[in-house]
Amino acid sequence: MGKKVSRRKFLTYTLGGTAGFLASGVLFPMVRFAVDPVLKRGAGEQYVDVNLTIDQITETPRSVEFTVHREDGWYVPEGGEKLTAWVMKDDNGDVVAFSPICKHLGCTVNWDSNPQFKNEFFCPCHFGRYYKDGTNVPGTPPTSPLDRYKTKVENGKLLIGPVEKA
Repeated sequence: MGKKVSRRKFLTYTLGGTAGFLASGVLFPMVRFAVDPVLKRGAGEQYVDVNLTIDQITETPRSVEFTVHREDGWYVPEGGEKLTAWVMKDDNGDVVAFSPICKHLGCTVNWDSNPQFKNEFFCPCHFGRYYKDGTNVPGTPPTSPLDRYKTKVENGKLLIGPVEKA
């Protein structure tokens, strides 16, 4: 016949199994809470009409405000999240949209706002500077270029999508 299990081993196995069962009951809701929003359907790319026609976009950056409706986990902000983008045509005539968030400390950059630095994006917090193409000026605080929004044109109107990290 088989080996006999001592009373001590039986209690060890029983308590270990019970503890494992109770731990899984506590951990399962936590894991589901963290993973469920990622697995939700419809979490793809969402593009927003910014009420701007392709003819209104020039080589000079223009600030555009738009609202994105999305869920953050189970929280849905009332009225949506208000965002801003700097929209322009690049040297090839393609439409680009830059995030106004400085990559140094998250302040807001503005176009041509400092008379000392003409035709540049300028961050007033720590004198961060970016060229017109969104790349950071060497020797200034930002160490990476501005993030870009994905863009597409439909029926002559500009649609802005999610941010593409630089």
